[in-house]
Order: sequence, then structure tokens, then C-alpha cells
Amino acid sequence: MTDEDAYQGALDNAERLLGQPLVLPLGEGEPSVGHDFRRLATVQTFGAAWPREGLDLRSRCLVSVAIAAALGTHEPLRGQLRIALTSGVTREEIVELFVHLAAYAGAARAFDSYQVVAAVFAERQ
Repeated sequence: MTDEDAYQGALDNAERLLGQPLVLPLGEGEPSVGHDFRRLATVQTFGAAWPREGLDLRSRCLVSVAIAAALGTHEPLRGQLRIALTSGVTREEIVELFVHLAAYAGAARAFDSYQVVAAVFAERQ
């Protein structure tokens, strides 16, 4: 498999998981080498980690939401929530995840991250 094949496979997997194409344009002032970072991160995430056996898709989705929320990384959390909802995780399960998250990561972190949950739920009305 060529590097281009691996990248295209990762993009295809990302689109399947997200329910829409993964678009990662360079930001204002970002050098062109930023494409290399985005490409490597895409292949590692959607080409290597997500397709692994060992966890079913639902478990992988819930773990990914919990990690992004616990870290307080709002944009990754937004993407993980979209993947979870597209993959069949229910809103109720996501709320339960945040109840549990509050006990282990702290109420402040859980509540802060939950604002992203509310926004993603609203965009999917």
C-alpha cells in the first residue's frame, strides 16, 4: 500500500465515521508543511487507530468522547460526538457518560465540555 493509498483509506474511514468528508484546510498564516502534519495525524487516527480490532465501534466511540471531554479539547470533542452519534450512540448514553465523567474528571471539566455536547445536539435537531 502506498502512502497515498493509506491517506485515502484514512479519509474514506473518517468520512464513514463522521457522516461527512473530513476537511482540514490550512489556517491563516500556517506554512504549507502543515499539510504534512494533518496528513500524518489523519492516517494515524483514522487509518490506524479507528479500524483496529479489539474494541467494538460503540466502545471506541464512548472512550473517544470521554478522553476528549476529560482533556477539555473542545474541537476534538465536537468531532468525537459527531462520530458517536453517526455510529449509533444515543444522546442518553452520552449524557450518562458525562454523569460518570463528572465523578472522575470533576464537575467543572464535565460541565465545561458538556456545553459542546449541547451545541452538537442542537446542530442535529
